[in-house]
Amino acid sequence: MRESRASSSILAVLSYSGVLSCERYPSEIAKCHLDSWSGPSTKCDPPSSYLFAGLGGPGQGAFTTFTRVTAWLQIPVASSRRGKEGGRAACAALCRPTDPSIALIAVIILMDNLCEALGKLKLASADSAADSMEGCLDCLLKALTHNNAEASEKIRDAGVLDLFSALLAPKSPCAPKVANIVAEVAKNEFMRSPCVGAGLLPPLVQLLRSEDQDVLLQTGRALGNICYDSHSLQAELISMGVIPTLVKLLGIHSQNPSLTEMCLIAFGNLAELESSKEQFASTNIAEELVKLFQKQVEHEKKEMVFEVLAPLAENDTIKLQLVEAGLVESLLEVVDRTVDGEREEDMAELKTASDLMVLLLLGDESMQKLFEGGQGSVFQRVLSWVPSHNHQLQLAGALAIANFARNDGNCIHMVETGIVQKLLDLLERHVNEGNVTVQHAALSALRNLAIPVVNKSKMLSLGVADVVLKFLPSEMPPVQFKLLGTLRMLIDTQAQAAEQLGTNPTLVERLTEWCEAKDHAGVMGESSRLLSALIRHSRSKDVVRTVIQGGGVKHLVNMATSEHVIMQNEALVALGLMAALDLGLAEKDFEGTRLVQVLHKLLSDERSAPEIKYNSMILICAIMGSEPLHQAVRGLAFLDVVAKLRAHENQTVAQQASLTEQRLTVQS
Repeated sequence: MRESRASSSILAVLSYSGVLSCERYPSEIAKCHLDSWSGPSTKCDPPSSYLFAGLGGPGQGAFTTFTRVTAWLQIPVASSRRGKEGGRAACAALCRPTDPSIALIAVIILMDNLCEALGKLKLASADSAADSMEGCLDCLLKALTHNNAEASEKIRDAGVLDLFSALLAPKSPCAPKVANIVAEVAKNEFMRSPCVGAGLLPPLVQLLRSEDQDVLLQTGRALGNICYDSHSLQAELISMGVIPTLVKLLGIHSQNPSLTEMCLIAFGNLAELESSKEQFASTNIAEELVKLFQKQVEHEKKEMVFEVLAPLAENDTIKLQLVEAGLVESLLEVVDRTVDGEREEDMAELKTASDLMVLLLLGDESMQKLFEGGQGSVFQRVLSWVPSHNHQLQLAGALAIANFARNDGNCIHMVETGIVQKLLDLLERHVNEGNVTVQHAALSALRNLAIPVVNKSKMLSLGVADVVLKFLPSEMPPVQFKLLGTLRMLIDTQAQAAEQLGTNPTLVERLTEWCEAKDHAGVMGESSRLLSALIRHSRSKDVVRTVIQGGGVKHLVNMATSEHVIMQNEALVALGLMAALDLGLAEKDFEGTRLVQVLHKLLSDERSAPEIKYNSMILICAIMGSEPLHQAVRGLAFLDVVAKLRAHENQTVAQQASLTEQRLTVQS
């Protein structure tokens, strides 16, 4: 806090004259603290004496002002008992002066008293003088209230942090005030490391076992401020067992709003660390949070609980615990209450509650428990969200279906009960409205539902492919990605559908365009995979021609060099079929993409998987019917590479190497 010019000038005068210099009176100040001064001393003058001495001289303005201050503060100089009482009154008055000139001097005295208190605290700590320490601690707290940063710096430089560890003992009468002081100084980033270095974490953690609610509150504040924004310190607290202690506190003091808020803030910070999840899962945190959530009426309080539930619910064990504790029913009540609300807080609660519902369904056990064979009440309620007119509920409903559709049994049941049509109706509503999140969610659900073989033909007959193709113009990568995945799942083993889509020039043109979307690797990869799938599942010459004419060959050759074995293999199989079905049309593109050189590299690379080597040799044999490609093969000495593969540990590869060697020898 910056001083005014007047304050700076007076402070300079006082410092120059020695009045406020802690260095000038190091021992005297320690013995003349206002809170405990008990009369004249032979070793030093009382506070009023040496302060008066520095304010005399020409012009009595400063003296007069100080006389007013001392009169107003009623600083005692005689009785020990009255001295203590008056001193405390003085410290209190310093914090609330009304006259500007008095306020100026009061600030100076307050900071000087801090210096005195710090020295006195050291002596009192050594003598275990509890009364003296109480007064010193009060002065420190008042100084921190006035100027936290400056007072904190003085506390650090005086070395009194090292005294606090002992003063934080569970039975210490000073523990609440010391914890409060630590909480205040730790608001400053530069004080956090000194607090840790002074060994304050262990005694503070021990204080969390106190039964005194004030001690608990100040201790929680201190720990929170020290560990603020430090994952390493938070991890240290976790290793010290703070999580079970805090969970127990929440259960015991759930009627105390301040302590409850302190626990929730701590949980929110600690839950971000993965190392905390196991400890949380071993407690009854789910039960306590659900009970607390059910009692909340105010929006802000509910939001605080939500902020803790969300990171905790990322853990599958805790997901199941929350479901068993009845959180889902509470969330459904929130949805019912807020779905038609127009207030901003209603919409916020609706979103948070429905999002949390979806998150709970990401756990296999929690999801299956709520599915209940497709007859669960929660499952049925979620289905009713899909045709809703509320976009948030539409989104949550579609995502919930996608999460329920994570095993074949659930998928088959949902397709049989007509869920596909609900999703198609939802997508139709958003073709023109263009709500990207809803589009993405509905396509995700359809993709998952299309995975079981028995569902594919049923979904195709319902017109899923036709509806999905309506989103080809979309420029949103998330929608593009799910669209591609849905089509790829639908045509798997479905030759007729693959041929129908593979001869659609608009689709193939869009796929070749997306194959170059280097800014979106997922879209680029899925586009290449769908191109390959159209050829592999249709085995149609018409599809091959459409892909070649649409410029798809270079993308399949590039896909053969992917770092993912499954994509390499899919590309090689598609290229092999292309060579077998229409080598003449593909010849020019094979040359232009240097396919032969790519195959030579794959066969020569010891890291290539067995299936990659096998399909590369199949493709070599397939392109030998083209004279230009045949010459390229001969020019790279494939015979030497293939001959070595006859000794390959994989029997299938070794056998194909022998056949390929014979073919190359005959045609050499």
